Amino acid sequence: MSEQTFEQMLNESFKTIHTGEVVEGTVIDVKPDEIILNIGYKSDGVLTKNEYSNDNSIDLTTAVKVGDKMDVKVLKTNDADGQVILSYKRLALDRGNKRIEEAFNNKEVLTAKVVQVLEGGLTVVVDEVRIFIPASLVSDSYEKDLSKYQDQEIQFVVTEYNPKRRRYIGNRKMLVSAEKAEAAKKLFDTIKAGDVVDGVVKNVTDFGAFIDLGGADGLLHISEMSWGRVESPKKVFKIGDTVKVLVKSIDGSKIALSRKFDDENPWKDATEKYAVGNIVKGKVARMTDFGAFVELEPGIDALLHVSQIAKEHVEKPADVLKVGQEVEAKIVDFNEDEKKISLSIKAMFAPEKDENAAEEAGDVVSVDIDKVIAEQE
Repeated sequence: MSEQTFEQMLNESFKTIHTGEVVEGTVIDVKPDEIILNIGYKSDGVLTKNEYSNDNSIDLTTAVKVGDKMDVKVLKTNDADGQVILSYKRLALDRGNKRIEEAFNNKEVLTAKVVQVLEGGLTVVVDEVRIFIPASLVSDSYEKDLSKYQDQEIQFVVTEYNPKRRRYIGNRKMLVSAEKAEAAKKLFDTIKAGDVVDGVVKNVTDFGAFIDLGGADGLLHISEMSWGRVESPKKVFKIGDTVKVLVKSIDGSKIALSRKFDDENPWKDATEKYAVGNIVKGKVARMTDFGAFVELEPGIDALLHVSQIAKEHVEKPADVLKVGQEVEAKIVDFNEDEKKISLSIKAMFAPEKDENAAEEAGDVVSVDIDKVIAEQE
């Protein structure tokens, strides 16, 4: 029996490995692009970043450390450099396929980080299995910009599982819809007309703002935004604002909101404040051919008729007034029921006395009296 060389004895001391085999290795070095493992073979194993994970953003130096043990799959036992090429992600992929299959069969809700945002949807990774969530299945409403989901953890269910074609489709929309339906039911079970609630501005249009009440949206119409006049909702609110609103009415799934709170109603003290005969100041808010509307305070406008603007004849209000101008006038009519107030600048001037007319009137009266006396005699 021939004596074995030292090299032969050394080689026999190492275990035999084969391509496709799963082996356990111990990390002996970590570099930014690769991990070196002792797998009990004559050559150390090399695990590249690409074969570690499908997540390109991963940092190997923080993902593993020297001394860690891990199971890996053998891809090559002897490459051009005499190294053993390993894969962690392919082993994880095999396990991941089973994991995804179970989740698909059980309709399990999965949580994973979005690793890539594409024009047509999102890509998440679960146990090295890449799952695609189409844009139409990301939310219950169309989202043009999906970039906000990058690196975010989201929940979804697997609605299509085809490992042969490597086709895995996720659906987040059905979870969002179900969650909103539950929140809406809870909301409608608790709120009623007259409640004051907090909400978040979801959208602003020319005619009003849609407020998210935490389960359903309510419409805050432009006419209900303030006791005063609002020219444009977009000048008052912006998306994301938190607002306190009054539930004005609920009609099925439609909720009408208001910001006209009773304790802020400017008409509650108007009877004394704007009694007939009072002199008030206000700003011209808008004008028509028949007169000008003067804002006495937010929520209370009064009509200054064209005939009451001045002592002299005024053809059009715009001839003597302009929007924003401050005017002083007398209250000549107050109708609380119809919430109407009439003003007059003309009434503030005392009527001029015509002395000649008065004297003539006196003479006429005198003559008439003399005639009466003469006739009686």
